[in-house]
Amino acid sequence: MLSDNRNRKLTINAGGKLIDLSRPQVMGILNVTPDSFYDNSRCPDATTVAERVSTMLLEGADMIDVGGYSSRPGCADVSIDEEMRRLAIGFEAIRCQKTDAIISVDTFRAEVARWSVKEWGVQIVNDISGGEMDNKMFDTVAQLRVPYVMMHMRGTPNTMMQEQYLHYDDITADVLQYFATKIDRLTLMGINDIIIDPGFGFSKSLDDNYRLMSHIDEFTRLGLPLLVGISRKSMIYRLLETTPGESLNGTTAMNVLALMGGANILRVHDVKQAVEAVKIVTKTIP
Repeated sequence: MLSDNRNRKLTINAGGKLIDLSRPQVMGILNVTPDSFYDNSRCPDATTVAERVSTMLLEGADMIDVGGYSSRPGCADVSIDEEMRRLAIGFEAIRCQKTDAIISVDTFRAEVARWSVKEWGVQIVNDISGGEMDNKMFDTVAQLRVPYVMMHMRGTPNTMMQEQYLHYDDITADVLQYFATKIDRLTLMGINDIIIDPGFGFSKSLDDNYRLMSHIDEFTRLGLPLLVGISRKSMIYRLLETTPGESLNGTTAMNVLALMGGANILRVHDVKQAVEAVKIVTKTIP
């Protein structure tokens, strides 16, 4: 089903800059980590980080999402100090580019979110746990008054694929209910700029990931911006029996489906291909 979220006047206020999401935005992934699932996305040192930032901006990234804590299953725990050290490398590399691109921090820790916004001027907080892994996150975002990406996940990165977290009565209905409950709470706290992320690959079976994508347009009924992050994930390379490194074509196909279903933000490793997908889809759906 075609769903055009661009007909809704969806905007977010990112650091005083009003972002019109009627044109889908491309969010480049900057992993300042040694152990992210896609090895070509790992940026363990300042030189690699700077090169990746420069490439993403040249390819047309509207946003850059900086993460210092890998969320893949089996990931190593990282201290708050180490997460901040890694993030600072990424933030500094972006600052050196003197870009207008929006900066997002990928963290589930309220303390890290506050530091990123206060010390580095980060404009978006992207929380994979939807406030579940740090009970101070909602209060912190309300105080910071920044857009908040709320992703659906059960458990933690290290437990999310355990059997008890993979059972759903109806994957789409269950995830929608999860968001509806949390949106009510966030709205009452005065958080106006909420972005929802269905959490592809997080606490979901292969089949449920595809069921969710087939009904992605239903999430636009919540009237909020929709972020989709499916870049090179196992739902693609397991289905195609390939590897993360061989899953770019599958990623592009999935990104097109997400855009046709109303996605406002694509979170991706491969910016150039995502930008081209946005141009084609927006030309096709005027």
